[in-house]
This record gives sequence, C-alpha cells and structure tokens, in this order.
Amino acid sequence: MKIRLMILLLPGLMGLTGCGNPQDVTTSVDQPTALSQALPIGRWYSQAQISRGNPLFQEHCASCHKPDASGTPNWRETNVEGKYPPPPLNGTAHTWHHPLSVLRRTVSVGGVPLGGTMPGFSDRLNAQQIDDILAWVQSHWSDEIYRIWHDRNAQANKQLRPINNG
Repeated sequence: MKIRLMILLLPGLMGLTGCGNPQDVTTSVDQPTALSQALPIGRWYSQAQISRGNPLFQEHCASCHKPDASGTPNWRETNVEGKYPPPPLNGTAHTWHHPLSVLRRTVSVGGVPLGGTMPGFSDRLNAQQIDDILAWVQSHWSDEIYRIWHDRNAQANKQLRPINNG
C-alpha cells in the first residue's frame, strides 16, 4: 500500500519542486511582459462549472481557505506544529504552479501524505465536483496568472504523453 501511495503522489511531489522561492515567482509575475499584452487564453472550464463550484467550495473548502479563497495571511509561516496554514487559492500563492492533474490529486488525496494538514476529499466529492471547485478557484485568477498556469499545464501534459516511436 505504501508503494502504491508513493506512485500516486510522486508526480505531485515533482510538481512541488516548482514552489521554490515565492519572492522570485512573485517578482517575475509582477513585472510587465510581452505575455501580459497577449490576448486572453480560453479557460478550460465553463460558467456552469464555476456556478456549481461556488457552493461546493463554500461547503468543503471555505472553512480553511476562506469564502473568497484568500487563505491565511501568513501562509508562508509554519504554525506551532510546524505545518503551513492553508494558502490563498485566488492566484496570489502557489496553487497556479501546479498542473491540473496535481490540483485534482491534491483535492482528492489531500496534503497529509506530503506533510500538510489538508484532508483528502475523494470520499465526499466525485471527479466532476472536484473539477467544478477547481473551476471556481481558477475563475479568481487574473488573465496573467492563468496564462502562466496554462503554459505550465501544457508543458506538464506534454511531458506525461507517451512517446510514439512507430
């Protein structure tokens, strides 16, 4: 069972390596770039998903991540147990560093296996409900943040595709 759990979590752990120094990321996002002049990228989700995701987020996530997804103000500082508090999910923390597959797995499995405190929700939410919550969360991201996430997500998906040699 431990090996199976590690195989399940390994891609997520690899995705977390992009969560290095938050100041470096913030600086690069805050700087005006040619990217910010680009046309908005179509988002993967629909308005219906956002509408379904809001009440689900309020029921399952808001008690920790706040009703507006603003999270804990001092999310970069560990608490007395040495754990990090719930981060903002509104595009101001590190959630956008992770591809959709990792976000889905994090909601499903939780953060406890990685040393966090977030419980898994696979026993309470189905795949569509998880996607609806993620749609609602991402609807709070600026076009700039979403554009960067979109590129990272596409790169992660490209790396996961099997190579066809024939």
